[in-house]
Amino acid sequence: MRARRIVAAGAVVLAGGVMLTGCMSDADTVSDNISTAAEQFEVERRIVAVNGITDAIMLEIEGRCSVETADSGLNGSLEITCKIGPNEYTKHFVGLSDNVSYVVQQLGTSDASVYHHRVLIKPENLLPEFDYEAGEQ
Repeated sequence: MRARRIVAAGAVVLAGGVMLTGCMSDADTVSDNISTAAEQFEVERRIVAVNGITDAIMLEIEGRCSVETADSGLNGSLEITCKIGPNEYTKHFVGLSDNVSYVVQQLGTSDASVYHHRVLIKPENLLPEFDYEAGEQ
């Protein structure tokens, strides 16, 4: 029963991706494929956060990093997750304000297809992960 649900969910995602690719320009397709590759830690990036008042570099990170923005109240934050080994990751945060800005630069080229939209389905992400603790109460 679960296998049918997984196959059905995969078919829906694939059909949606095929339908969306007909409406996208080549640049949009390549951009999406590069973003997907970056989220899989396949793209080398340089992230620099700068204080706009002092022009001082507050943070500089280079590596295979995923960058997300999060709204946390008045201004928000930048969440940077980097893969530093086969199963090793680090996470950094930058508080964004009216005087803090950032730049994310791709350091190399990406082999991204204009003709194919990239869809990743990871079965381990379809089922929730949970922790179980047992003991005396």
